[in-house]
Amino acid sequence: MSDFIREQKIKEVEELREMGINPFPYKYERTHTCEEVVEEFEGINPGETKEDVSLKVCGRIMAIRDHGKSAFFVIKDFYSKLQAYIRKSEVGAEKYDLFKKHISTGDFIGITGFPFRSKTGELSIYVKDFELLTKSVRPMPEKWHGLKDKEIIYRQRYVDLLSNEESMNRFKIRFKAMQLIREFMISRGYVEVETPMLHYTLGGASARPFVTHMNAYDIDMYMRIAPELYLKRFIVGGFDRVFEINRNFRNEGVSYKHSPEFTMMELYQSYADYNDMMELQESLFAFVVKELFGTYEVEYQGNKINFEPPWDRVSMRDFIKRYLSVDILEDTDEKLLEVLKNNGVVPELKDRGHLVDELWDLVEDKIVNPTFITEHPVEISPLAKRHREDPRITERFESIVLGREMSNAFSELNDPIDQKGRFDMQAELREGGDEEAQMMDLDFLRALEYGLPPTAGMGIGIDRFVMFLTDASSIRDVIAFPMVKPDKLFEEYEEEEKEEE
Repeated sequence: MSDFIREQKIKEVEELREMGINPFPYKYERTHTCEEVVEEFEGINPGETKEDVSLKVCGRIMAIRDHGKSAFFVIKDFYSKLQAYIRKSEVGAEKYDLFKKHISTGDFIGITGFPFRSKTGELSIYVKDFELLTKSVRPMPEKWHGLKDKEIIYRQRYVDLLSNEESMNRFKIRFKAMQLIREFMISRGYVEVETPMLHYTLGGASARPFVTHMNAYDIDMYMRIAPELYLKRFIVGGFDRVFEINRNFRNEGVSYKHSPEFTMMELYQSYADYNDMMELQESLFAFVVKELFGTYEVEYQGNKINFEPPWDRVSMRDFIKRYLSVDILEDTDEKLLEVLKNNGVVPELKDRGHLVDELWDLVEDKIVNPTFITEHPVEISPLAKRHREDPRITERFESIVLGREMSNAFSELNDPIDQKGRFDMQAELREGGDEEAQMMDLDFLRALEYGLPPTAGMGIGIDRFVMFLTDASSIRDVIAFPMVKPDKLFEEYEEEEKEEE
């Protein structure tokens, strides 16, 4: 049925052209958005008109109610929606017939008219003239009730946005939040910078990469898994505080809280330590939430989450001991493995770092409100500075909200000799089969040898933060165009192209 409607609409486009009407004109000079009309004329009383006012408004037609010689219709732009009223006796028989025959839901239209409030109390535009701005040739989904299939929603986000108010609002919040994050960071003296997306070596995180090939140099390269090592080069070069908001790519699984392509903010501040990063993050999140909602509390999937500072702080050692009765610093590898097996986990890699990671995975979901988990063991923190009071652990934290990691931060390791030893440890893990272990970055070591001042850094998952801001159950609901399997539509198109050849 939809293919038939599409074919009819394509024929209609040709009919309009034969009538001398361009179904895709170049521009329209509007005087007001729908929201501006509502704000400016909200005081009009039922039955009152403002015939001395001339407005030019445009948008997509969302619904039409035909009354024979007149019709009500709703137009929607990015800001709001508005009812309009068109009458045959006002626009003339020829223009009205054009409206009835060739204007339908999904089309973009520009209208000239004056504001009035209908007898039912709805602010409306009385149409004196109109212009077709774009003829839609594909039928809209389920009479504007929106898409239901999640895979189609993610693949055709443009349809989801135009037919689902909740989805549109979710992305308005996302991009407003990103604007607020930038405002906050700049107010703290940070400079927004850019670093490469293509890397010669893996670094800055432990993850499996996407591999590509650079023809000009005939070498394999990696889509970046983190910008960390390049951002630190800025600090070596003399920048004081830097941040970057951009995509990272990790060739790993897809879940409700993981996406192979995701947005992260990473930042570095010279002459600071991980305690400064805790203060910065809790202040940043509190600022964004308060600016958006006027409160520090949000409701997420039935849980009330309070972002008001200060947040709880607890060491990873104490937290794991509380729930699993095992000491990740004092107990043997055998003891750690025994606890894991008793909890149904048999890790593939049994070095101490992986055992600690697996133990942490068992208890992470115990956390609800924002909490800083601090002082991770050296084995799982190759880029963090050793703790000033205990060399077995690092000055590192992860912030956790409702069992989800929101950030990772360190007092940054700036000793090139210690860093070389950590890279050597990672190289051994990689040779032992750990595809997520980091590579030796000799140029970064050279940069450290020139001198990195005392520095603190942090990476924050923007998508996960937005999930909490929008009550989204899946990370793909807050990524406008998430990764999905190839569309059969394009597979069929490619087959048709081959057949024609």
